[in-house]
Amino acid sequence: MILHPAVLSLMTMSLLAGIMVLLAGAVGVRILFSWNIKSGSELQLSLERQTYLVSTILAYTFVFQILSLFLYIYTADNLHGLFVGAMCAAGTLNVNEYGYPVLLLKIVNFLLAGTWLIVNYADTRGYDYPLIRAKYALLLLIAPLVLFEAYEQYRYFSGLHADIITSCCGALFSQDTRNISGDIAALPARPMAIAFFAAMTATLVSGHLFYWKGRGGWLFSAVSLVAFLVGVASLISFISLYIYELPTHHCPFCCLQEEYGYIGYALYATLLGGAVTGLGTGVLMPWRNRGSMKQVIPQLQRTLTLVTVILYLLFTLIVLYRIKFSALTLGW
Repeated sequence: MILHPAVLSLMTMSLLAGIMVLLAGAVGVRILFSWNIKSGSELQLSLERQTYLVSTILAYTFVFQILSLFLYIYTADNLHGLFVGAMCAAGTLNVNEYGYPVLLLKIVNFLLAGTWLIVNYADTRGYDYPLIRAKYALLLLIAPLVLFEAYEQYRYFSGLHADIITSCCGALFSQDTRNISGDIAALPARPMAIAFFAAMTATLVSGHLFYWKGRGGWLFSAVSLVAFLVGVASLISFISLYIYELPTHHCPFCCLQEEYGYIGYALYATLLGGAVTGLGTGVLMPWRNRGSMKQVIPQLQRTLTLVTVILYLLFTLIVLYRIKFSALTLGW
């Protein structure tokens, strides 16, 4: 199983990412303790040269890290036909105890890697490297998670055997299942729909306020993160019902398949993308009025806010389209 082309690609990407973050982390530690932009010492000049190279390498590394989430889900879905009982990625990820933890790690690393790219972009626009310590401190937080993800992913793929019988998504995401997926699936549709549209509306309103008035940046970032969590829960609890046109099918993975027009990829891309840009807006707030960042961060935050609002609006419009034209009626 580990020789499958997609699996080999994921393993190679994870190995390279692990090596890169280890090397970059070593440079990051030196920068955190020895960086002094006012110094003309040989050490400072060396660190300045190194940070250009490291930042460029990490930018590509984290782009691949972001893409690996979608490749992982695609691979799990593509492999489901090899396991008895699996109908989509849900069954494949349940073949052993590492599948779902790796997925959660990839989602966390997706958000953190995207945030690092935003911080790095802002830092490169400042003449005095104002965010250099912040971005390397963030790197030291991300590095062990990337390494742990690579290790757990290896354990997952090396533990895949075709003679294993797994559970289908209908059993894993059933209202009668006693686990977190079952608990989310059991959330009542109408209250969840109200919470979903309220969260998206709050994001749009707070985004409008911050974009035009420059006020409420922390609020907007927090609301966008809450909207992301509510959106994920809503996908399982009620949005999926309209996609599959079945009142008991809560699987968040079947929508990635061709028979549903691969709509799941559009939903996840917009939701995750909005979460990253919304989170990035808040992370930049402490440096909004510092030094050279006065001319960089406010405009960058306006752009990030606009992107967040557009992505969440697209996500909401896709959901509304599916509800409007679905043959399923829940009797609201």
